Amino acid sequence: MRHSLPLTPQFYVTAPQACPYIEGHRERKLFTALQGSGAGALNDKLSKQGFRRSQNVLYRPSCADCTACLSARIRLDAFSPNRSQRKTIRRNAHLRREITSPWATEEQYALFRRYLTARHAEGGMADMDIFEFAAMIEETPVRTRVIEYWDDRAVASGGAPILRAVCLTDVLDDGLSMVYSLYDPDIPSDSLGTHIILDHLDVARDANLPFVYLGYWVPGSPKMGYKAHFAALEIFKDRVWQPLGDPADHAQTTDPLSVEPIAEQVAQIELPDVLPG
Repeated sequence: MRHSLPLTPQFYVTAPQACPYIEGHRERKLFTALQGSGAGALNDKLSKQGFRRSQNVLYRPSCADCTACLSARIRLDAFSPNRSQRKTIRRNAHLRREITSPWATEEQYALFRRYLTARHAEGGMADMDIFEFAAMIEETPVRTRVIEYWDDRAVASGGAPILRAVCLTDVLDDGLSMVYSLYDPDIPSDSLGTHIILDHLDVARDANLPFVYLGYWVPGSPKMGYKAHFAALEIFKDRVWQPLGDPADHAQTTDPLSVEPIAEQVAQIELPDVLPG
C-alpha cells in the first residue's frame, strides 16, 4: 500500500536590510510559501503565531539582534471606543462601505499613489507601478476581500462618488486580518486610518469573528505607535497572545542573546493538523 506524507512547508530567511521602523537597525524575515489547497488552513494557523501575508507568502520578523516587532490584534468582546474614536466614527458617518472581491482598479491605484507620496515617499513601495499594485491586490490564495470607503456627498449636486480609503483584508477562521490599508492623505482631520480599523471591528462583529489583526506594533516607532491607542489590544509575545497593558513595559529588545536561533523558531511553529499531500 502506498502512503504519502503531508507536505511540510519550507521556511526561509531573507537577507538583512535596513529596518523601516527603527533607525539604524537591520530587519530580517522568516517566510514560507502560501499555495495550494492548504493555503487557507496555513494562513489561519500561522496568523495566530504572529505571521502576516504578502501575496503568496507568509512572513514574520526574525531579526538577528532585535525582537521589537510584535503582532497585534484587537479582541472585540473587550473593546470599547474612547472619546476620540467615537468622534472619528461620527465624523465619517457619511462614508459608504463597499466590500468587493480582490480586484484592483484605477481609482484604487490613483489613491494609492497619493497616499504613498504624502505618507511613505521613501518607503519600499514608492516605485510600485500599477501592475505591481494589481499583483498585491489580486494575487491571493486565500479568502480575501477589498473593503472600499466612498464619499457620496457630491452625488446630490451631480458630482461623482469619491474613493476615500481602501483596505485589503483576509478573512481568517477567527477574525479579519488587515493586510494593507491606504486612505486620502489630504483630509488628515478625518482620521481615516483610525476609521478603517473601527469599521473593521463592526464588520468582524457582524460576521461573529472575535478578532481584528492589525499587523505589527513596534514600541517607540512613530509609524506604529497609533495601534496602542486601541482598547483591548493583544500582542503576540513569548509565543502567546497577551493583553498589551502598559506600552512602556514592552521597550525595544535589542539584546542578541534574546533572539532564538532560526532552527528553534521553526521547530516551535505549529502547523495545521492536516495539510494536503
